[in-house]
Amino acid sequence: MRTGIPKILVTGAAGFIGSAFVRLAEKLGHDIAVADRLSYAGDLKRLAEVGGKYKFYKADICDTKAMARIFKKEKPQAVINFAAETHVDRSILDASGFIKTNYAGVGVLLDLSRKYKIDKFLHMSTDEVYGDIEKGLFTENSPLKPNSPYAASKAAADLLIRSYVRTYGFPAMIIRPSNNYGPWQYPEKLIPLSILKLLAGEKVPVYAKGKNVREWLFVDDCAVGILKILEKGKAGEIYNLGSQQERKNIDVVNLLIAILGKKRDAIKFVKDRPGHDIRYALDSSKVFRLGWRPKHSFRKGLEFTVEWYMHNRDWWGRIKQMSAYQSHYRRWYQKR
Repeated sequence: MRTGIPKILVTGAAGFIGSAFVRLAEKLGHDIAVADRLSYAGDLKRLAEVGGKYKFYKADICDTKAMARIFKKEKPQAVINFAAETHVDRSILDASGFIKTNYAGVGVLLDLSRKYKIDKFLHMSTDEVYGDIEKGLFTENSPLKPNSPYAASKAAADLLIRSYVRTYGFPAMIIRPSNNYGPWQYPEKLIPLSILKLLAGEKVPVYAKGKNVREWLFVDDCAVGILKILEKGKAGEIYNLGSQQERKNIDVVNLLIAILGKKRDAIKFVKDRPGHDIRYALDSSKVFRLGWRPKHSFRKGLEFTVEWYMHNRDWWGRIKQMSAYQSHYRRWYQKR
């Protein structure tokens, strides 16, 4: 799947979803330059299998001068922005970094992309900008009703991009994926955290009674969908990117327990987080019409993910000892 675009600048490329996209794009022969500030959740080991095939810049998208040097040198035809603070719990504890990166940083990229006349700008948003929905599906025209500081920072960026499209005719597209999971995910999200807890013989913390529903998308399927939108998407449009595979959180954890052969009492219910959304579910028919469909069933994707974590203890074992990982959860549970 080639887009005909000679050079793509990918920001946040050492993160979970960004790295999956770079691995795929490089294998398909795209010319990629990547920028990442390598925060606690960024790791170039995610790109080891395509090492030497991309140009790397350590840079923060909020740093206008640093990003301007990259644009000037690389002259990208397309920019795909994955750079973001993403964990809802962290945003509840301190929203400042989310506002800075997820909103102000996007503004930097928009202005530089206009200055250097890029052909396409893809921005990775989230289904969380819609808020929650008890029944039915969110369409791309659903109103934005974010319920966490994280979701609000992403919604703010979406609105800023919309203003650039309307005011300047800016060639942007916004992608709103459902919950991603898979190999290389930093162990603070539900699935990797649960796997690591179970492997360590510890109980898995589950908010309230675990009845919150999420739509789960395997990360490699998401990467293919992003490439499809880059290839066939229309400037100025928004695309939901979902799997149509919904699960309650408690059912996800119980499935992990079954896959790993652990006891059913390996769950610890904890006080719910503030503003916790009940259910996300996307109408992805718009991107389906471009010719994309997810290939992985949730069960198969989860089994593959579990196997990956079991065989990559050297990676997550190092991360598990990092102070950022530990201090976050100490701070969070002290406040519960």
